Amino acid sequence: MFCIASLSALEILDSRGRPTVKATCALRDGAAGAASVPSGASTGSSEALELRDGDPKRHAGLGCLQAVANVNRTIHHALQGASYGSQEDFDRAVLQLDGTPNKSRLGANAILAVSLAFARACAASREVPLYQHFADLIGAPLRSLPRPTINLFSGGKHAGGQAAIQDILVVPNAAQNMSEALADTCAVYHAAAQLILSKYGMRLLRADEGGLAPPFQQVEDMLSDAVEAISLAQLTPGRDMMLAVDIASTQFYREGKYFLTQAPLDSAGMIAQLTTWVAKYPIVSVEDGLAEEDWAHWPQLEASLSGKARVVGDDFLCTNPARIARAAAGKCANTLLLKVNQIGSLSEAMTACQLARAHGWQVTVSARSGETEDDWLADLAVGWSADQIKVGSITQSERLAKYNRLLEIEAATGLPIVRWPNP
Repeated sequence: MFCIASLSALEILDSRGRPTVKATCALRDGAAGAASVPSGASTGSSEALELRDGDPKRHAGLGCLQAVANVNRTIHHALQGASYGSQEDFDRAVLQLDGTPNKSRLGANAILAVSLAFARACAASREVPLYQHFADLIGAPLRSLPRPTINLFSGGKHAGGQAAIQDILVVPNAAQNMSEALADTCAVYHAAAQLILSKYGMRLLRADEGGLAPPFQQVEDMLSDAVEAISLAQLTPGRDMMLAVDIASTQFYREGKYFLTQAPLDSAGMIAQLTTWVAKYPIVSVEDGLAEEDWAHWPQLEASLSGKARVVGDDFLCTNPARIARAAAGKCANTLLLKVNQIGSLSEAMTACQLARAHGWQVTVSARSGETEDDWLADLAVGWSADQIKVGSITQSERLAKYNRLLEIEAATGLPIVRWPNP
């Protein structure tokens, strides 16, 4: 049993200079843990509610002082002195205290912060690494390190909308370990930086997650430039380095049409366009290829890309077990993009992960566009044996903290990197 001595929180800033929540959990045995939570820009409508203050005079209404107060007062006072035998028991107590379907009373940012802080405190109490504690929570042995999918070019909400889709990512396919994966990616990133300087006259201005964001005229430019950058780095596209695309289609979907270009596409046209890109470029993963509520056409997308590329649900699934179950029953996707703050507690995210696995899906553990230097995500990806991890580019400290933690875990455990991609 883990007895709560105190729960506390404070408002800190994320990588975009916006407020978020950091919580600390102290146990009666002297162990303690702290955790900071991320925040997204491209968010699904089914996500748990981040509680924001709404005061336009402070952080443009995005302050988190009420969420912090909910930890320092409501949650602390209710749970202080209580003992919990598991993460599920602790999370259940906090969720019952909130009592709303979308965590709108206490705020998903407050709830997730204390959920993660409790997990860290329990790991400290047990004197095991956080990744081992996460593995024990899900009841599975440590198997491998996830293969990274790393932002190269960005558009959409992450970069000012100069291109409709959100991200082109590189997948270091030939790398035999995390160190090689990051070295290959660095080579491609720096080659891309030189390419956009010569092609667009653009210096290193980066998007929210560190991706390069030159003034692309169309999505095809993003894809062809990515392939060219791989070649300039002395790597072979389609062998040494593959591509993944985050379409974020909901962002340009209106009244049943996809405004990907000047000529809007219906759902069949959007699927045809994605299928053409997968055939033309070394794309092995397509995330949110259709809008989050375009349920009728997701099975057609999955069928069209079957055996060619992973069909990944982000906004479409929102790490929500009900949506995952519906998507699996309808054969709408085959990979879950797992974002813990979409559902709002560690236990609920674990349920989502287990459900995806039960349906034979792969799992990509993902960061958000608004991140902190906290590195718990790397431990989670290893502990839950994620197939992939999506953190952002290989610049900016909030991204590198996770990659560097993966290097530490690799050195400590000797775990192999998972073999992927495998459509």
